[in-house]
Amino acid sequence: MWRVTGPLCWASSRGRQRRLPWPSPARTPEMASPCSLSSAAPSIRLSPAARSLFDEPLAIAVQGLGPRQPVTLRACLRDETGELFQACARYQAGHDGELDLARCPALPGGSFCGLEPMGLLWALQPQKPFWRLVKRDVQTPFVLELEVFDGHGDPPGRLLTQAQHERAFLRDGVHRVPVRNGRIRAMLFLPPGNGPFPGIIDLCGLGGGLLEYRACLLANYGFAVLSLAYYGYEDLPKQMKELHLEYFEEAINYMLQHTQVKGPGIGLLGISKGGELCISMASFLKGITATAVINGSVANVGTVLRYKDITIPPLGVSPERIKISKSGIADVVDALNNPLEGPDRQSFIPLEKAECRFLFIVGQDDHNWKSEFFAVEGNKRLQAHGKEKPEIVCYPGAGHYIEPPFFPMCEASMHLLVGKPVIWGGEPKAHCKAQIDAWQQIQGFFCKHLKGKPSGTSSKL
Repeated sequence: MWRVTGPLCWASSRGRQRRLPWPSPARTPEMASPCSLSSAAPSIRLSPAARSLFDEPLAIAVQGLGPRQPVTLRACLRDETGELFQACARYQAGHDGELDLARCPALPGGSFCGLEPMGLLWALQPQKPFWRLVKRDVQTPFVLELEVFDGHGDPPGRLLTQAQHERAFLRDGVHRVPVRNGRIRAMLFLPPGNGPFPGIIDLCGLGGGLLEYRACLLANYGFAVLSLAYYGYEDLPKQMKELHLEYFEEAINYMLQHTQVKGPGIGLLGISKGGELCISMASFLKGITATAVINGSVANVGTVLRYKDITIPPLGVSPERIKISKSGIADVVDALNNPLEGPDRQSFIPLEKAECRFLFIVGQDDHNWKSEFFAVEGNKRLQAHGKEKPEIVCYPGAGHYIEPPFFPMCEASMHLLVGKPVIWGGEPKAHCKAQIDAWQQIQGFFCKHLKGKPSGTSSKL
């Protein structure tokens, strides 16, 4: 199945970090006191009121404003390193002094404009250049601060009201279980209730360590999800010098033997290098029913991959094809060699050996590598060998890091292999909509092939 979601675009300054038009104000008791042009003091109304899951929509409204009063809303969030992310938007209240972001479009002059109920979240940008929002500890929420200022000045007027909201990752009742079994270093998330549950192994991309947030959020929907580290974590190799599929085979067997995991097969989910590894696992290892790949390569990249007596060399790189902007940001989309030509053909993963179903999630503005080309070639290889046609969902305007819903798009950050900041591609608004739909597609894919029934989710695009 091949789908391209509708035309999505939003102008952005690619490769350049956005700056808010005004600095963070000093907090004083005078500023914190709510002020109003109407009889009732302004207040922020949120639904859910105090806490929501990060991938869930948050309804934001302001009441008690003056008729047609111009205001500026600002959202602030700090990650676990203390780095600040901010977004702002200009609005005008209705004749009744109410401002509902689901009904009132943002005016030009802020981080976004138009009718964008979740714009204050997806438009968050770091103050520190080339910094990506990542959740390290899923047991604690992100704290979102919302502020309402009078007027559209630069900087805006007095603070009218403010509120805090927790954006959580771990749903009540989900169990987080550290795994140190044999060589496996991972975190297992088990849903509440009586199992067994459909099992999924989740792999992140380059960077090493253990990122749990996607596995955790996915477990909230009834899956047993193992977030698997493969280097740079605890006693695993510090660097990705070479990878052995026997390690990943051990993780598959662990899941299949777990009393809370439903067989006969499991699912794989990976992004970037993790997606590529999922394809390799599906090609050589048993016990896999469904594999979802987010902007992955069908060729082995970055390091040697070994399994028993099989060795797959890394795809060649041509550094002269890397483009460097005046600001020093690299565009590496053309750096990899073509895995269909010459000796680089040895790097093409033999995915025709896989006995599972595939889903390719593709950001058509991915600047890490040519994800759409890889998905197309994977489709050709599978069909040429009489295998089931994969599902391919393409998103115009989406970049490389297609995350769970409402993570702000990372425009550029440091690349481990390149050694300098690279552009990841994407336009913020289109990328946000792609993340919402892709999350539904992934859940639907695993529900169909692991649970044997529809997910109950529907596309919002």
